[in-house]
Amino acid sequence: MESQDVLNLLKECDALLEGHFELSSGKRSDRYVQCAIALQSPARAGLLGVALGEKFADDRVETVVGPAMGGIVIGHEVARFLGAKSLFTERVDGAMAFRRGFEVAKGERVLVVEDVCTTGGSAREVVELLRGIGAEVVGVGSIVDRTGGADVFDVPYRALVAIDANVWTAEEDPLAKEGSVPVKPGSRALSQARGGS
Repeated sequence: MESQDVLNLLKECDALLEGHFELSSGKRSDRYVQCAIALQSPARAGLLGVALGEKFADDRVETVVGPAMGGIVIGHEVARFLGAKSLFTERVDGAMAFRRGFEVAKGERVLVVEDVCTTGGSAREVVELLRGIGAEVVGVGSIVDRTGGADVFDVPYRALVAIDANVWTAEEDPLAKEGSVPVKPGSRALSQARGGS
C-alpha cells in the first residue's frame, strides 16, 4: 500500500476526523486519527498489518509488542504477517508493564508497533521496558506518523502515512482562545467529534 492508499482508507471509513481535539499526550489538534475505526474491520486491519509488516520484513522480528490500547490490533496483524509472537503492554501504576503471563527473553528481537505516533511517548516507554529486560529492539512502526518529522526514537521508525495537523499545547491552543472546547476522543461519542466543536 502506498501512503495515499492508506490515507484514502482512513478517510473512507471516517477514521480521520477534523475539528478540535485533545490528544492522549495532552496536546491539542485540529485533526484526529481514530485508527480503531479502521481496525474494527478485520479485512482493513489485515491490509494495514501486511503493509506495515513489509517495512520490517528483513529485520528477523521474533516478537511484536504494542502498547495498549492502540497497538494491540495492529500489532497482532503485523505479527501475523511476520510469523512472530504478538504481545501488548498495559499501564500499571502509571508505567508500561507486561501482564497476563507475557514474557520476552533476553536477546529476543522485538518490534514495537503503535497505531498513531504523535510524541512517541508510549512507544518509547515500551522500548525502555524491553531494553530493561535485555531484549533487542529492532524498530518502531506505526500506521500513522504525526510527529511532524521530529526524531522521536533512537531506533529505526517506519510508518505507513504521515498526516500533517496543527498541534498545540493547551496554553497555545488558538481554538480554545476562541471559546471552543476540545473533544477527547474515546471519552465522548465519536459522532459528536465528527461535527467538530
